[in-house]
Amino acid sequence: MLIPGCGSAYELQAFCEAGWNATAIDFSPSAVVAAQQAVGPWREHVIEADFFEYTPQLPLDLVYERAFLCAMPREMWPRVVQRWAQLLPEGGLLLGYFFFDSNPKGPPFGADQELLNRLMSAYFDLEQDAPVEDSIPVFEGKERWMAWRRKKAL
Repeated sequence: MLIPGCGSAYELQAFCEAGWNATAIDFSPSAVVAAQQAVGPWREHVIEADFFEYTPQLPLDLVYERAFLCAMPREMWPRVVQRWAQLLPEGGLLLGYFFFDSNPKGPPFGADQELLNRLMSAYFDLEQDAPVEDSIPVFEGKERWMAWRRKKAL
């Protein structure tokens, strides 16, 4: 599994302890160093890499979204979604937290449901969509937990 734009990579430890072969990547060298220090025994699972150029060592079955999409300017979103689709095989899962907000300024850049569905539907089917009750303040009341299943490649 892949955690793109991992920042402090706090989720990495939980995924690894649960038995996932997880890799966290970030473009920022300082974020990678901080994450490696924070995750202790899992430090080798944090890699400095460009999401758009990253090639996993093993095929992925899961990509975890946590504030990666909303950190990107909206004009980059089609490229992000296409890259998720390239990384995941048919049946693979993209799951995590998606931020919805109409404020034109960011980051975080919020989506609207119609825009996200339009971007995702070319590659993914929505399997789960639920409100999030325990968001941090910046995302409070504006996050949804979503699971998207990779469609068969066209």
